[in-house]
Amino acid sequence: MIPMAMGGPGGGGRPGDAKQDKEWLAEHPVSLHRVAGLFRPHLRTVIVVILLIVASSLIGLAQPFIVRELIDVAIPEQDVKLLLALAGGLVLIALINAVLGVIQTWRATLMGQKVMHGLRTGLFAHLQKQSLAFFTNARSGEVQSRLTNDVGQMQSVITNSATSIASNLTTVVATACAMVAISWKLSLISLVVLPPAIILARQTAKLRRKITGARQREMSTLTSIIEERLSISGVRLAKVMGTGTLDAEQFTDSSSKLIDLEMRSALAGRWRMAAMSIIFAAVPAVLYIVAGLPVTGEGMSIGTLVAFTGLQAGIFRPVLGLMSISIQWVSAMALFSRVFEYLDADQALPVPKNPRQLVASEVRGELELKDVSFRYPGARTDTLRDLNLKLAAGTMTAVVGATGSGKSTLGSLLPRLLDPSSGNVTLDGVDLREVKPQEIAAVVSMVAQESYLLHTSVRENLLWAAPHASEGELWEALEAAQIAELIRGLPEGLDTRVGQRGHRFSGGEQQRLAIARTMLRRPKVLVLDEATSALDTVTEALVQQALDQLAVGRTTLLIAHRLSTVMRADQIVVLDEGQIIEAGSFAQLVELDGKFARLVSNSEFAQQSG
Repeated sequence: MIPMAMGGPGGGGRPGDAKQDKEWLAEHPVSLHRVAGLFRPHLRTVIVVILLIVASSLIGLAQPFIVRELIDVAIPEQDVKLLLALAGGLVLIALINAVLGVIQTWRATLMGQKVMHGLRTGLFAHLQKQSLAFFTNARSGEVQSRLTNDVGQMQSVITNSATSIASNLTTVVATACAMVAISWKLSLISLVVLPPAIILARQTAKLRRKITGARQREMSTLTSIIEERLSISGVRLAKVMGTGTLDAEQFTDSSSKLIDLEMRSALAGRWRMAAMSIIFAAVPAVLYIVAGLPVTGEGMSIGTLVAFTGLQAGIFRPVLGLMSISIQWVSAMALFSRVFEYLDADQALPVPKNPRQLVASEVRGELELKDVSFRYPGARTDTLRDLNLKLAAGTMTAVVGATGSGKSTLGSLLPRLLDPSSGNVTLDGVDLREVKPQEIAAVVSMVAQESYLLHTSVRENLLWAAPHASEGELWEALEAAQIAELIRGLPEGLDTRVGQRGHRFSGGEQQRLAIARTMLRRPKVLVLDEATSALDTVTEALVQQALDQLAVGRTTLLIAHRLSTVMRADQIVVLDEGQIIEAGSFAQLVELDGKFARLVSNSEFAQQSG
């Protein structure tokens, strides 16, 4: 698995600094063959776009020759027929190029969107197959940044940069040939003034890119402050800690830096650009002088001079565009590299090539852990060590232990949120690694210590677990979770929005909604990871009754923190530093007079095992 502590260039995967992009590519090279492979299914479109670009450039070059004929022949000789034909030719060229431009943009954009669609969906599906450890080690926002920002900016590379390079190259070559064909003498003069103009333009571009990179990083900081400080949790923390003034000062400071960067960006290279504009103005002046001198201008018509001047003025922009190809190329490859890095991440939870079928209606629910050990990536010691545990079908097993003893990690193995580092976890004798993830999810459900609700309505949150559930089934689940009365009392009932991360409801209400959602799945195996931890004693008793009903006929792993909950279990397992040190019924463990008995007798159960 790739280490997720690092971030992409530009901060959070935001490109913009050429130096950082080069450093990133040096560490994470990307094959050109692989990039080209993305376009192989669209080869026909690529060819069409290239042909359209070449055709547009060549057709456009006919304009200066028509202008020369207008000035040198049609107008002086008052040839009306030729005049109308040449004027119509200018209009026709503009019309054809406009049509070709629209078709080119349409085909290139459609191709780019299809390539991006394939990358987005492939990356999203690949990330869904990763274990929880992958996301635990990922930087905050890094996954979202690569999936949205990097892939989105690649669209610009495909539809804009690539077509721009092709267009500029075609235009430069064709224009240069046309200039030589019209006047090789004037072409030599243009070549003399071209290098200083290119040098000044390149220096200006580098300066602006540097400032743009700094501006993007500061914008990222400003966005981060907004996301953190103006979220519900952030606002609540600021009010409790009294840091509102400090937060405002940080935001003001970041915003002030942006003012400076915006001003520097607007003024960057203005003197260089002014010098370049003087050079641009000087070139036609020199050409006019050359054309007017008897020695150099002999035999040169006015039409030739006007046509050449038009070509010379139009060659600078594509030449400057080609000069920036190297930087565009590095930035583009850096974007592809960052996306490919995630696509190449090893699947900690690989999908079996030849899966064993698990029919939900036939599952008994017998679970067994055989010599199971687990170590998180980068950790020096195992979180779980040599666990051997059997959960008989339809029974309840409670797991207790101090914080950090491995209770939640053990619970994450059953729905295959994690895979053991060694040993195996079986369901009805079948290793979970041999079963499709969808089939495991159909029979194993989990209510975690921290409930998570989507920022949508209560109804949509429930239907997320059971899309085809009827309204009656929704209310039945809410009744069982002891929250139906509260939902009925709301003005919008089931259509009430739960708010960001469910903050429309209290912690206990969120927990009960999560329990109702799990009930709708009717799982054969149930994992309750501190499922009643956010509830008061009265509410816990009510919800526990619902959970007891839900657990009937189901294999249940209960990670508990209260004695009243543990007493209902068929067997109790005591974890200590990732190992099972005691196991048995409540009566057996009390009689054993070990660690569990001391927790019970000292009334420290809730504090030490929570």
